[in-house]
This record gives sequence, C-alpha cells and structure tokens, in this order.
Amino acid sequence: MNEEPTQAELESLAAALGELLVAAGARVATAESCTGGWLAQCLTAIAGSSAWFERGFVTYSNAAKETSLGVAAETLAAFGAVSEETAAAMAVGTLAHADATFSVGITGIAGPGGATPGKPVGTVCFGFGRAGAPPITRRLVFPGDRRAVRAAAVAFALRGLLALARGTGVPSESRPPVP
Repeated sequence: MNEEPTQAELESLAAALGELLVAAGARVATAESCTGGWLAQCLTAIAGSSAWFERGFVTYSNAAKETSLGVAAETLAAFGAVSEETAAAMAVGTLAHADATFSVGITGIAGPGGATPGKPVGTVCFGFGRAGAPPITRRLVFPGDRRAVRAAAVAFALRGLLALARGTGVPSESRPPVP
C-alpha cells in the first residue's frame, strides 16, 4: 500500500537530485499540468537550486501546452491531454524551450472528477526527457484523493529524474526503492 509522501520526503528527493545534477554539471526543467507547479516548488525549496534547476512550466490548459511547449494540437486531439504521447511531447518541448539536460512532463487526472473511459481518477502520465535522446514515458494510476494523487505524482517524477540522472532507467512502479 502506498502512503502519501510528506513534503520533507519530496524535498529530500529534490536535494538528492540536485546533488547528482551539480556533480554532472547538468540542469533540469519541468512541465507540469495536474501537479500545478508542486514539483518546481520542491526543487526550488532547496538552497542553491538555481545552479541546477533551469525553469518550470505550468501548462494546465491544452492551449498552454501548445503555445508554451509546442505540443501539437493533433497530439492532443488524437490522444488527449492525459496520455503518454502528450507527456512525451511536454518533455521534448521543455527541453526545446530551456537550457537543460533533463526534463519531465506530467499530466493527469487528480480528481475528484475528470475520469473518462480508460482513464480513471488517479491516472498520471509522465514523459522524461534527456537532451539528445528520445523521451521515456510512464502511465500510472495512483490511489487516494486529489492531494494524494498529486503528491504521488511529484514523488514519482523526482524518482524518475533521479534514475534518469543516474543512468539506471526510469522505474515502472510508483514506489521504487531509493538507495
């Protein structure tokens, strides 16, 4: 059973990511929809994060995804805002609009409404980007209320970025061990 991560746990993951990025001379940028900037808040809560956090986009509407990140209207029409295809396009668009080595795009249905056939409340899609490489996507369904879904999404994004920065591959599960 998954427990909602605390803010302190999220910031601990963010600090670990920052240490890796500084050691590698790399930077990260984010594109968030359902998390509404919570990931960027966790990253900027770390003193000195300006050395490794480049920028964050909060693209809640489809129009914002199109104009700020270059997500194609055709992608949104064919797959929807909550899809691995859109999350991948968000990650790619973030790298195109930021001076960063790594990126993540997060889009989902935090609830309590918004579910559609095949996309229940708690569905969150992630696109992880690395400069010069194709994006990696994941689709997970998190349990709980709106806050729990959003917190779990932020935690998974941080763990995914940590794995990407370590070169170990983005996990497929929502609660991978953190060494």
